[in-house]
Amino acid sequence: MNQFLQYDLLFAMPGVTEWIIIAVLIIFFFGGKKIPGLMRGLGRGMREFKDAKNKKDDNVGNNSSEKNRIPQEENQTEK
Repeated sequence: MNQFLQYDLLFAMPGVTEWIIIAVLIIFFFGGKKIPGLMRGLGRGMREFKDAKNKKDDNVGNNSSEKNRIPQEENQTEK
């Protein structure tokens, strides 16, 4: 069973020749002048995704700390 899994993973990843063919096809379809713009847009999209993910993580952390503060504030006003 393990031998079959290794065999499948070996052929699942593209090799050097496949990556060269993919790069040539991308250059052929998009042209050399458009590729920097495409990569710039891809980088911006990845950055926005990472920023949104980090903002969500920060909001989750803030919400949990706010939940801890609310009962303390209520206890102080009741005294």
